[in-house]
Amino acid sequence: MTRHWVTCGTPTTPGILNPLIAACDGGYVPDEVHVLSNPPVADDVEEAVTLMEETVAAYGGDTETDVHELVSETDFESIVDYYQSCIEAATTAGDEIAIDVTPGRKFMSAIAFQAGIQFGADHVYYFHRKAGRYRGRFYPEMPRTASDLIDFTEVL
Repeated sequence: MTRHWVTCGTPTTPGILNPLIAACDGGYVPDEVHVLSNPPVADDVEEAVTLMEETVAAYGGDTETDVHELVSETDFESIVDYYQSCIEAATTAGDEIAIDVTPGRKFMSAIAFQAGIQFGADHVYYFHRKAGRYRGRFYPEMPRTASDLIDFTEVL
């Protein structure tokens, strides 16, 4: 069974990496990483992809990374289609899929959350940083009590 991680780009590297690191630390090491990018964050995503691959490798995995570039960050229909197609492809193949709703603009997180729940993702993760003083820091630099990786499929 292949494990998928689906997320979106953001200009803050910890914003895209911390949820993945926390998931890997908790045992969810993805075989495939899918990143939704858009023009304002394309350079940031390019940098983050390398770090995401290094993160998975550090946890003993070997991941393939796919970046899907939107023409416009407000192409809402394409955002929904992207999440829906990722979830449906994984489900059809009998794979496990996790949607990360942490990074990105609020509307992207809202769409990712709704798609994850509506289309039956196995996990819908949100990385909650409890302490403000750790803003901009990477997960390994924070005490474990300063954050939680919440799986909304378990909460709802």
